[in-house]
Amino acid sequence: MGSLRGIDEVIPDARDGLTKTERTILYVLRETQKERGGRNVPTAMLYGRVLEYVNISEQELHLYLDRLGVRGDGG
Repeated sequence: MGSLRGIDEVIPDARDGLTKTERTILYVLRETQKERGGRNVPTAMLYGRVLEYVNISEQELHLYLDRLGVRGDGG
C-alpha cells in the first residue's frame, strides 16, 4: 500500500471534480508559468515545487499530469 493521505487529498471535490493534490499541481504549474513569462515549465522544476506542498513520487506526478491532460513539449 502507498503512503497514507488524508481523505481530502484523494476524494474529488464536488465543486470541480479535482482532488486536493490535482488542484495543488495545477496551481503550482500556473504560478510557475507566470514566473517564467508564460513559457513551458520543465517537469523537474514542477516536481520540486509541488513537493513543497504534497509528498508524492515523480512517477505519481506523471500520472497526475497525464490524468489532468497536461502535456510536455515533447522534449
